[in-house]
Amino acid sequence: MRTITAILATTLLSFGLSAQTTPITNGIINWKGSKITTDSHTGTLDISEGTLTFEADALVGGSFTVDMNTMVCTDLSGKSAARLVGHLKSDDFFGVAEHTTASLTFTSIEATGTGYTVTGDFTIRGITNAETFELKIDGNKGTANLEIDRSKYNVKYRSGSFFENLGDKLINDELKLRVSFTY
Repeated sequence: MRTITAILATTLLSFGLSAQTTPITNGIINWKGSKITTDSHTGTLDISEGTLTFEADALVGGSFTVDMNTMVCTDLSGKSAARLVGHLKSDDFFGVAEHTTASLTFTSIEATGTGYTVTGDFTIRGITNAETFELKIDGNKGTANLEIDRSKYNVKYRSGSFFENLGDKLINDELKLRVSFTY
């Protein structure tokens, strides 16, 4: 009887729901930062690695790593773009020399009618905070639009959360991100 029970249990586990982890490919983040005035800058960052985990067809997990050294400015060119990216990589902003990656690990996932509501632990500059966003999956493509508050990650430069009386020099704390990838 024990042998039959063991065979039945093994068979059920083999055919039961098992998680399938799929690597992320061609991942990119389009970013936008803006001043209190109408000035803004846009650019990209590459997702260097990541995975999504599915049970049957339902998303149950995921993680991403972003190579902060891939930062590019797309609204400027030449020396102006290089100067801005250099400043963004400095300790004034993201401290890329010490914090070469940023990451996201999904901690909660809820299916919605159009995709998933995902909560995840974002780590930027070595500081981790929970962020919630909508993730849409279409075939083998995923997209998400989200805003994060840079002040929660100790990105202080010209932030109204840390400094007063900046006037038109103030840079908004909200960073707009559009994430897109295939898997």
